[in-house]
Order: sequence, then structure tokens, then C-alpha cells
Amino acid sequence: MSTKLNISEFLDQDEKKDLLRLLTAGSVDDGKSTLIGRLLFDSKKLYEDQLDALERDSKRVGNAGENIDYALLLDGLKAEREQGITIDVAYRYFSTNKRKFIIADTPGHEQYTRNMITGGSTANLAIILVDARTGVITQTRRHSYLVSLLGIKHVVLAVNKMDLVDYSQEVFDKIVADYKTFAAPLGIPDIHCIPLSALNGDNVVEKSENMPWYEGTSLLDYLENIQLESDQNFEDFRYPVQYVLRPNLDFRGFCGKVASGVVRKGDEVMALPSGKKSRVKGIHTYEGEIDMAFAPQSVTITLEDEIDVSRGEMLVHPNNQPRVERDFEAMLVWMDENTMDPAQQFFIKHTTNLSRVRIDQIKYKVDVNTMEQSDADKLALNEIGRVTFTSNKPLFFDPYLQNKSCGSFILIDPVTNNTCAVGMIIDKVSGNSKQVAITEADRLIMREGKSLIAHKERESRLEQKAATLWIASNDREATNEAAYTLERRLFDYGKTAIVLPAQKATEHVARMCNLLNEQGFIVICTTEAISEKDADEMKNVIGENRFTWVAVNEACAHADFAIQTGNIMSGVEAIANTL
Repeated sequence: MSTKLNISEFLDQDEKKDLLRLLTAGSVDDGKSTLIGRLLFDSKKLYEDQLDALERDSKRVGNAGENIDYALLLDGLKAEREQGITIDVAYRYFSTNKRKFIIADTPGHEQYTRNMITGGSTANLAIILVDARTGVITQTRRHSYLVSLLGIKHVVLAVNKMDLVDYSQEVFDKIVADYKTFAAPLGIPDIHCIPLSALNGDNVVEKSENMPWYEGTSLLDYLENIQLESDQNFEDFRYPVQYVLRPNLDFRGFCGKVASGVVRKGDEVMALPSGKKSRVKGIHTYEGEIDMAFAPQSVTITLEDEIDVSRGEMLVHPNNQPRVERDFEAMLVWMDENTMDPAQQFFIKHTTNLSRVRIDQIKYKVDVNTMEQSDADKLALNEIGRVTFTSNKPLFFDPYLQNKSCGSFILIDPVTNNTCAVGMIIDKVSGNSKQVAITEADRLIMREGKSLIAHKERESRLEQKAATLWIASNDREATNEAAYTLERRLFDYGKTAIVLPAQKATEHVARMCNLLNEQGFIVICTTEAISEKDADEMKNVIGENRFTWVAVNEACAHADFAIQTGNIMSGVEAIANTL
């Protein structure tokens, strides 16, 4: 009697399976891609056309002699196949009767650190491959450090190529001991070690008869049965609001994804940053209303009271709140090909919140090969550092190791819109921690009467370019009107401008303007009418790029701008638009 496949039942069962996200990491030629390819092949998760293509490619570009080169299932780029290495992150999806899997095959080279960070950002488990012939090497240490940095709690140390050391238990035990000694300070809570041969399939899907001394399970069996429930954060309810839904006058809901924790109908919730409280009236999904929601469900929450909540704000339980801070410290992975400019401001994307942020201090950078810390004033591509930040508005966060969803962020270049870096928040920064350490060299500089704060730092803090707008006219009332109209307009644009009234254009006045410019301010200086010679003298003191000559009710062909009494506003707008 044949059993017909019920598609609906199959899809329903598949949807209810747990999902395990894992990454593989290892040195060049340790066999990462081969291992995953063998896992897919032996678990019979390949279609016939994939098998045919694999056999053809193995003969044409394979590196396994007459055998099938399983790595070709993942090394998809032409450059990867030519070099026999992994460059980009390759994702593979497959499912067994017990669990669904998403595998990220990440490159092992140091220059592709950002690729590994990307691939591991959502992983629950990491498989770190070690060649049985070489044991724990520099790349093993680097990958383990990155895994700990990403907060991945489960690590499988896969000692590969056991066939090349005659399946020796002594070799395996030594590698395990060396690795656990090294990994102890990293704080990885769960390390499981498996000896295997990816090429021959030993201990990949089925237990190997070549290693009777190994009493553990095969790799697939371990992956199918590892418990992940304890990894999820069901304690800290965090609901970043993504969108306010108001289809009609009778419904107002807050759409978003539960980042962590659990929320139920009737729960008291607090909106951040306002601190206003209400109770959950309803929890809505596409299928209908539900009584409870948990991470990572996307829902719409309605409240009993009409409180003001907008995109970027957060709903939490009043007795369990995140940090609400502008100053915080994080481990930062620089991902842009352009080297960091610490004086530049960036956009920070944290949950649904978008804000501007500045870098206060780089405490140190980490050598990912040795884990040694060293001083740094900037970070380059693939470099990692401990950095303190100040955002323009408060962020609602938890430490990354406590809550990944609310403890991670990205930095965006406001000019190019490129993702510059990813960060894992350590915690808030206390007032004392924000203070930059003063060195003996700094003290010598200060004793000479010089500031430690660079001009670019001041401009970055004020978000403007310093300039002197020299408004000159013998009509004092018109000069004042133009100056204070310009001050008002610049203030409305978010600029910080200072009006400096003066009688005559003197070197002393010019030096005052220059001093204020050095502090990052825009100076609006008013004097009586000046000549071209006067303007050149002022420009020499202030700087040609900072000096703008504005004539009011004066016929002067050499002025940068000429304003008439009856048309001051349009003239002011033209000047303001240049700053």
C-alpha cells in the first residue's frame, strides 16, 4: 500500500522544526567547504542535477583526484574554484527529519575577517576546523577569538583529516588539550570535539569504524540534537517600534519584531524614552490575534491608552528596562576599505533607531592573531578595537553578551551610505571612563599653551565648518539687521554662530575672529565699510577659505556678496546656503 505525500502536512511539519544557524571557520585547506559538501552529500540532501554538476565539475576543476570534490558545492565564485579557497560567505540550506539548518561557509584568510563577522553574526554554533597534521595554529586562535567576540556559545572543534594521521587517538587528544587551554580565557561555555575525515566521510554523518576509541556521536547527530533553548533570551522584553499602523480612526497599533523576551495581553509596558506606561490591549499577526508573542515574532501591539510612541522608540516591561544612554562602549569591527576618520560623525543604526554618533576614544585595537592589545588612533579594514561613543540621542540597549538583538549596531557613512563598521556593545560609559588619558607628551603640549582638542574635533562636535562672515557698511542699522537676520537663519539650520560687533576693521578684530574660528564657531563680524586692501589684510589673518566679505548697501565689485536693505532676507539665504 503506497502512502501519498500530503504537501500541506509536510510543510506544516517542516515549519515547526527548530532552526540551527551555524558557521564553519578554519585555515586555508583545512577542509571547511569539503566538510559541508560531504554533510550535504551523505545526508542525501542534493538533487540529481546538483549531483551531475558536481561530478562534472570535479573532473574539470576538482582537487580530489579521481574522487568527487565536495568543496565545489560551496566554492561558487570563479576565483574560489581557481585558487581552491573560500573568499565570499557561502550559505547552504538543508533540512533533516529533526531540524533545519543554515550553514555559513566563511573564508579563513585574515583579509576576509569582515566576511566571517557577517556570516557569524546570526550563528548559534560555530564549527572550527583544525588540520590533524598541524594542530592549533594562528588562524585557529583568530577564528576562536572572533567566535567569542560574536557571542557564539557553542563551538564544535572538528579535527579534520584524521585519515592522514592514521586515525591516531594520541594526536586527537593532544589537539583537544591544546585548544581547551588556549580557549579557556575566551569564555566560550560549550566546546565539543569531534575527530573526522571530511573527504572520506568519517564521523560526518555516520560513526566511523576507523576510530573505535571515539565514544561520541557523529557531527550530524550532534548538530541535530544540541539544545539551543537556553540560549534564547526570554527574560528581557524588548520591542523596538518599526511603524505606527493607523488604517482607520478606531485602530492604532505599533508594528515591530520582538527582539527578545515575551509579552502577553494585559502586560504593563513602558514606552522609552518617554517613560509613559500602559497595558497591552491586543497582539495581532497576519493570521489573527494571539495572546502571547516572543522573539523573533513580528507582530502589531495595541495599547489600552493613547500614548505617544514613534518609530525608533521601544516598549519594555517597567520592571526590566534596558540602559537608556548616549555614552557607551563597544567592540568595533571596521569593514570599510577607507580607513576610519575618528573626527567624522557617523549614522548609527541600532534596532529601529537611527541617530548620529561620534567617536570619543579608541581605547585599543586587538591583533586578531595574537589577541594582543595596542594603542590606536584609527582603525583600518578588518581591524577590531574597543571604542567609546556618544550618540546625539539616547539609545536603548543591553550589553551584547546579554542580548544580541539590542546590543549590536552598524555604523553608516553619511556621505557614501556605506556600512563602515559593526559593533557589539559592552556597556554604558561612566563619566570617568569617558575621560581621555593624558600622557606626558600631552602635558608638554599643554605647557606650551596649546590645546589637545583638534580643530576638526571641534567642527565635528558642532557639525559645521568654521567661517567668518565680515558684514561691512557705513549704514549701521542695515549692518545690524543683516547680521542678526543671518544669525537667526543659521541658528534655525542648526549652526552655532556668534555676532562680533566692531567699529573698524583692525588686525586685532581679525585675530578675534580667527580665535573663535579655531574653536569651531561661525563668526558674523560687523564693521564700517572696508576697502579691497582691508579685506585682503583680514583674509591673511583669518584664512582665505574662511573669510567671506558681505557688503550692505555698498556698491563694491570685490565683495563676495552684496545685500540691499530691501532684499536682506534673500541675501541672507544665499549666504546661509554656502555654509
